Amino acid sequence: MMISMSLIDPLDARILLALDDDPAATILSLSRTLGVARNTVQARLKRLEAGALRSFGQRVDPAALGYPLVAFVSLSISQSTGDAAAEHLSRMPEVIEIHATTGDADMLVKVVARDTAHLYRVTTAMLAGPGVQRSSTSISLAEQLPTRMRALLEAAAEGGR
Repeated sequence: MMISMSLIDPLDARILLALDDDPAATILSLSRTLGVARNTVQARLKRLEAGALRSFGQRVDPAALGYPLVAFVSLSISQSTGDAAAEHLSRMPEVIEIHATTGDADMLVKVVARDTAHLYRVTTAMLAGPGVQRSSTSISLAEQLPTRMRALLEAAAEGGR
């Protein structure tokens, strides 16, 4: 589902880069660092929090919560039950991302687990969901590049997209 939000402009990107450098920065210190009025920084952050910024919980490493195993599960779903399947998957705490996809699978689901036995229980529970017909699981051996936004923010800060 595409969410309508305003695009991040160069000043927004500069604010976010400054916060990336110092997550504990105050609005006053951001305004001084960037040479922008405090009220401007405050208003920009409020607008970003209403749409562009994701929750703080997305920065937590699942391994720190006892879920060191990461896997990607491709699911084939009956076309008429896609929403019900996504709702079922969303109720599983080990499911941390769901993407509707094109190609051989209908959904790509990122899951975390304590170990392979736990992963087996999670994938078995996924298969019990409405309309789930087949699954294929790939275990992540190592995260080669974590999700990153800095390079995109730097380009936006320079006025390019």
